Amino acid sequence: MAEVTKARTGQLIHKLFGILQAQPDGMKAGDALAALAAQVQLTPYEAGDYPTGGRRFEKIVRFATVDTVKAGWLVKDKGIWTVTSEGVQALQQYPDGEQFYREAVRLYHKWKKAQPVAEVEEGDDEAVEKSASITLEQAEEMAWAEIEAHLAAMPPYEFQELVGALLIAMGYHVAWIAPPGKDGGVDVIAYNDPLGTRPPRIKVQVKRNANSPRIDVMGLRSFMAVLGEGDVGLFVALSGFTKDADLEARQSHRRITLIDANQLVDLWTRHYGQLDDGARRRLPLKPVWFLAGDE
Repeated sequence: MAEVTKARTGQLIHKLFGILQAQPDGMKAGDALAALAAQVQLTPYEAGDYPTGGRRFEKIVRFATVDTVKAGWLVKDKGIWTVTSEGVQALQQYPDGEQFYREAVRLYHKWKKAQPVAEVEEGDDEAVEKSASITLEQAEEMAWAEIEAHLAAMPPYEFQELVGALLIAMGYHVAWIAPPGKDGGVDVIAYNDPLGTRPPRIKVQVKRNANSPRIDVMGLRSFMAVLGEGDVGLFVALSGFTKDADLEARQSHRRITLIDANQLVDLWTRHYGQLDDGARRRLPLKPVWFLAGDE
């Protein structure tokens, strides 16, 4: 890292934030790094590989983003990088890349000093800590990419069965799962009791294709149109929802919950112990433990 100056690092990070700012819903880390590489001229050192493998450019940028995360400017979640409102303000306040990065580093050290003494041992090597953070980050990205690909490749009606199995594991009683063919906008119906005598009735629409555009307001309203007065709507879409659709759901007088891929997998892992063996085979997951660095 010695061949990369703070000025150069700041230039790269500032440009990265400009790319991410244009994507308010976030951007996959790999896509963001590729977009950055396409917009800057890499030096021979940056374009070269480490002896252990991997291009230096990606690690240089990832290493520097650790400071911006601790500064509160960037959020990383399952491989998606999203600039916060504080990050947007910093981008405007510090048009010079080096100043931008130096402020992020300052805020990183401020955060570090505020950690409990037990968590910051004397002699801690900052580079080692950041390197460990990047290793964990990349492992999470790889794991999440595999989970997303597995779900996206699942046949549509098997995906409906997966959602039904999750509802059962959560304590609901699934009365009906749509067979192949037209479903009238409802893929699963569930109740709070086996006979469906206790309201509400839960109607579920399932959209499996993760590569489709995010569900917009019109797509949401189409589903809301099939909800009766006492129904609760559950819309599961791997592609996620636009911010306008999310706002519409929260402001609607109808009770409707939106579940994207992240939330679906979070629910799956939370209720994994209650899933039967058949359900687990549809999406088999196993926790992997890493040595925790600073959070």
